[in-house]
Amino acid sequence: MTDYQLIVIGGGPAGLAAACKAWQQGLRRVLILERDCELGGILNQCIHNGFGLHRFGEELTGPEYAGRYIAMLAETGVEVRLDTMVLQILPGRDGAPHEIHAVNGKQGYQVLTTGAVVLAMGCRERTRGAISIPGERPSGIFTAGAAQRFLNIEGYMVGRRVVILGSGDIGLIMARRMTLEGAKVLACVELMPYSGGLTRNIVQCLEDYNIPQYLSHTITDIRGHDRVEQVVVSRVDDQRRPVPGTEMVFDCDTVLLSVGLLPENELSRGAGVEIDPRTRGPVVAENRETSIPGIFACGNVLHVHDLVDFVSAESERAGAAAAAYVMAGESSPAPAGTEPGEPIPVCAGEGISYTVPQHLSPAVRTAGAELFFRVRRVTGPAAIVVQDGAGNRVARFARSHLAPGEMEHITLPAALLARAIAPLTLRMEEANP
Repeated sequence: MTDYQLIVIGGGPAGLAAACKAWQQGLRRVLILERDCELGGILNQCIHNGFGLHRFGEELTGPEYAGRYIAMLAETGVEVRLDTMVLQILPGRDGAPHEIHAVNGKQGYQVLTTGAVVLAMGCRERTRGAISIPGERPSGIFTAGAAQRFLNIEGYMVGRRVVILGSGDIGLIMARRMTLEGAKVLACVELMPYSGGLTRNIVQCLEDYNIPQYLSHTITDIRGHDRVEQVVVSRVDDQRRPVPGTEMVFDCDTVLLSVGLLPENELSRGAGVEIDPRTRGPVVAENRETSIPGIFACGNVLHVHDLVDFVSAESERAGAAAAAYVMAGESSPAPAGTEPGEPIPVCAGEGISYTVPQHLSPAVRTAGAELFFRVRRVTGPAAIVVQDGAGNRVARFARSHLAPGEMEHITLPAALLARAIAPLTLRMEEANP
């Protein structure tokens, strides 16, 4: 017998939801491995409200939302090991159990076996090195998430005069947070011609506090030797190249970087899981099973979400699928040919950045499927069109507004999928002016 029926890697919102659901579905030997000293993940430092409207029907702070799931977990028999770093996943072959190699200060080096694995490691921020900002390397440059942790958990004020590069949601939220703590946020600078955050955060965090946002601009120099003293901001052209003569100089002591999030998939790659180059997360079917049978992925390790409520819903789906896989033994409703018929690829067409899942199992022809995606540009009235391999229009979904910063989803009923010819392609059609 394996040590565990299911091991969940990560104790943030995704891991908590997946473990709770797997227990509800009948698994009794479930383990969460979490590298931090407490459960909750990134939610513990997100002290602003706005969480839980979809999942709980009320507005909660991040710690409150995490607390709800931690309380749910406490009512189960799920085992938790904190301060535990997972080093390697060795997938089982031909029905053999998976091996998880981990280490902590109490048990030391551990080799655990399990019937299934849920990947729920979350995501990380891009750093200055990833975007190659020129200039010296003074103190005062932080990722927005690091600044959020310093301020909200450690109690340190990171600066007084702040310029934010990038308009991701964490950066927008930190613009408001720094302002409330008495700092002066001079500007939010965005390389793209549109903001990368949710509309509600643009309004509530920038416009409500009269913080200027410079679209199609970027930082072209950071000045200061020991501490940031100035930043130079320039407008960029259609090719995202700085335009000479458009420089603006801001006297500041802090730069916050909110330039994108990357799914944390070193363990996934090491295990041989197929990775989508667009999402930088695993390729999955509708039940969130990866290219390796018995290994599932959910939450921000799969693709970056806007709302934690959607992370929880997706992770519950992965937890239920992992439980079904374990209880069914070697058989699973996965896309690896265990069901009659071939999987149905889902492709990103004109105007679509990516889709999740990337393919569907034959079971969707009788059960339907939900597709998540992002668009490539901001539009007014438009439609999402689903087309099959024969060129037939399977479905059309009208939208009044679309933006890359907001994840979209559509539901395809079984009646439409039953007669669709693979592959399916999503594309965006803008309304005629």
